[in-house]
Amino acid sequence: MGTRRTFLSASVAAAALVGIPAGAEELGDRGPGRPVRPQPPDAELRAILREIDERRIEATIRRLAAFGTRHTLSSQDDPVRGIGAARDWLFAEFSKIPNLAVQLQSYIQPAAPPRIPVEVKITNVVGTLRGSTNPERVYVISGHYDSRCTDGLDGVKDAPGADDDASGVAVAMELARVMAKRKPKATLVFVAVAGEEQGLFGSDFMAKQFKAANTDVQAMFTNDIVGSSTADDGSRDPHTIRLFAEGVPTAETPAQANVRRSVGGENDSTSRQLSRFVRSVAVNDATNMNVRVVYRRDRYLRGGDHISFLTQGYPACRFTEPHENFAHQHQDVRVENGVQFGDLPEFCDFAFTARVARVNGAVLWSLASAPGTPKGVKIDTSQLTNQSTLLWTRGTEPDLAGYEIVWRETTDSDWTNVINVGDVTTAKVDLSKDNVFFGVRAVDKSGHRSPVAFPVPT
Repeated sequence: MGTRRTFLSASVAAAALVGIPAGAEELGDRGPGRPVRPQPPDAELRAILREIDERRIEATIRRLAAFGTRHTLSSQDDPVRGIGAARDWLFAEFSKIPNLAVQLQSYIQPAAPPRIPVEVKITNVVGTLRGSTNPERVYVISGHYDSRCTDGLDGVKDAPGADDDASGVAVAMELARVMAKRKPKATLVFVAVAGEEQGLFGSDFMAKQFKAANTDVQAMFTNDIVGSSTADDGSRDPHTIRLFAEGVPTAETPAQANVRRSVGGENDSTSRQLSRFVRSVAVNDATNMNVRVVYRRDRYLRGGDHISFLTQGYPACRFTEPHENFAHQHQDVRVENGVQFGDLPEFCDFAFTARVARVNGAVLWSLASAPGTPKGVKIDTSQLTNQSTLLWTRGTEPDLAGYEIVWRETTDSDWTNVINVGDVTTAKVDLSKDNVFFGVRAVDKSGHRSPVAFPVPT
């Protein structure tokens, strides 16, 4: 009975604060609020996902592979072979998409031995779909269009790069084609990045450009090696995609580290919140996919373009196929002991990549449709109390309905309970901040929910 009274008082406290009838919140099995549920796709999102075309994705992958090599050090002026020809084709294809502002984002990269022995021009192909009501809020999706063979410095030999990473570029381009027919509330940026295989140079330049302009990039996803569902032992997992999400932030300052060590939060970085959001909106019958979240920044000995954004303090994650076949990555095209090596289109599963595109589409459109991630979220630690008070800054979205507080046991990996607190900027819960983790998310009038923001003590 004692536990029951505590939970009831929590619901009453939250309800009284926002002026709704006491007891209006359902009681979850584990405490105040109702259980957290996934966000089902609405009719518009389902229509978007149905338009994603496996045949267009296949055509993009095959065309990029046909340039022979797209190595960063390959020819930039040959009209049919090399990274320059691929760049020009990508620019032309992106430019055919209505409502998309397309640019070649170029810079001269000085020699950076050992991977870039001489000065080279690096160019990202960027397509921007400006938001209709909150254009200042930005979401980025990318794949890298450069490729490599066994020798990382060989810009001449064939390096078709079908899986790594024409597949990721095909995802970004297909989503640009489909979403440019609509009017997202926030700005969406679709990018084919260069210089990844030489050390994330193109994405590093892009992320720094965003940072210098003080751009509010609220999420970035790279799709890198999303072309095959077949592992090196021949087994298949065609309905799973991995999502790599770091814990301790790459850009964490010493002061932030001290706070984290004091109050916890190793599992509550902005990237981890993104990963939870991804599962909540993209694991359903509209995508026919499972998202396997991996609590690492990236795989052993590897790194992707999301790291460039993490370095600048932006939330970012990486999508990668569930089991890799390393005979089809970073390999000369050859037959050795009866085994075909090389990153060829024949090893791709185009239906799988189309489903990966649907996962990305569900995430990107859900982010753009919902309010932005709450800002300035704090938890009051000014005095000893068994209640918890959270504060945040109200968003500027015209269709903002209010906010929800989510919480979970510190040993749980995802949010379990949610309390609707209405259109307020502070709320008190009769639950000790010492015992659980809290977060805050925004909700619009159509029921779209933002990613969760984890509070800092104040």
